[in-house]
Amino acid sequence: MAELHTPRRRALLLERIHPTAAKRLSEAGLEVSEVPRALSEEALIKELQGISVLGIRSKTQLTRRVVEAAEDLTVVGAFCIGTNQIDLHACMERGVPVFNAPYANTRSVVELALGQMIILMRGVLEKSNLLHRGRWYKSSGRARELRGKRLGIVGYGNIGTQLSILAEALGMEVVYYDIEEKLALGNAKPCRTLDELLRTSDVVSVHVDGRPGNRDLFGAPEFERMKEGAVFINLSRGIVVNLEALRDALEEGKLKSAAVDVFPTEPGADGDAFDSPLLGLDNVLLTPHIGGSTEEAQENIGTFVPDKLLNYLEWGSTSLAVNFPNLQLPELRGEHRVVHIHENVPGILARINQVLASREMNVSGQYLKTNEKVGYVITDVGRDYNEGVVQELEEIPRTIRVRVLY
Repeated sequence: MAELHTPRRRALLLERIHPTAAKRLSEAGLEVSEVPRALSEEALIKELQGISVLGIRSKTQLTRRVVEAAEDLTVVGAFCIGTNQIDLHACMERGVPVFNAPYANTRSVVELALGQMIILMRGVLEKSNLLHRGRWYKSSGRARELRGKRLGIVGYGNIGTQLSILAEALGMEVVYYDIEEKLALGNAKPCRTLDELLRTSDVVSVHVDGRPGNRDLFGAPEFERMKEGAVFINLSRGIVVNLEALRDALEEGKLKSAAVDVFPTEPGADGDAFDSPLLGLDNVLLTPHIGGSTEEAQENIGTFVPDKLLNYLEWGSTSLAVNFPNLQLPELRGEHRVVHIHENVPGILARINQVLASREMNVSGQYLKTNEKVGYVITDVGRDYNEGVVQELEEIPRTIRVRVLY
């Protein structure tokens, strides 16, 4: 990655993002500061003064108030899959694209899900707990292989599809349910309803996002419809499962066991106190949100997200931005690139071109992409351009932000 041909920018990385990220940003000419934890709203507002690039993980809450107070913020990187901790609309309205890592930790989550299935189906967790208490139980009762069992995957996205492939390779029959129509991989079969999946699956593994509509997706009615003695796994979002209802289903013997990696409320730092309705249940495998926490996944994320941030800063590319029109742009060579972000209303492109024509600017290329809220126009112009054009472009009504890349 070439060094940025813009004034020296500052980046802030929170929550112990992999060192690869700071290294790549520093090598590209940014001044990088790091804070090893999530920050409160007030602290984050203070730290973001003068910051162009923000990198966070899942615990930092980037609220509208924070975004609107961060006058210098240009781009945000979520060094994780989820972006529910970010007010994406507020960022979009301020002309701030957000990039995440939708694929980088997929394998890590899938491997943990498979490991949890084996442990729970074999009854390893309960036997281990008994041994720790000095009791020897070698019985094969209720210890089952994965082979020949039916896995029901709720949410057939990046993680769900890869889990489907690997589970099938272990001899499982795979069914899935998704609110959108998805292409089945291998021999997996779609279920028309969630109820159909719940009634027939020996293992149910949840891999949905954290949109508000998924809150309490699994409660008492859903657990009641599950197959007697089934195993339940949640590696998606904490809000998806009503933990009191899950506890009841486990204590009543409706479910054999469960594994939970995510919680509605999670501690802010290692060593903090943790509480949950599931504490003390010998048939529940609890993990502290480590689905994507492997060295390989974090290093992949530490490479992938900075590259997206730098491509935006250097070339204006918004490919894979989660809240912005997606444009994959060529590298900028020997020219200036004018970036115009505006509200998506008719006539803006014509106004931009009127300004450029009135300044007798030579346009060598122009790119436009819009979404329901904003328009994104990239114009490549010659080296000899009138600097007053930036102010004139900023004065176009409904303009959000103008940048010039060199």
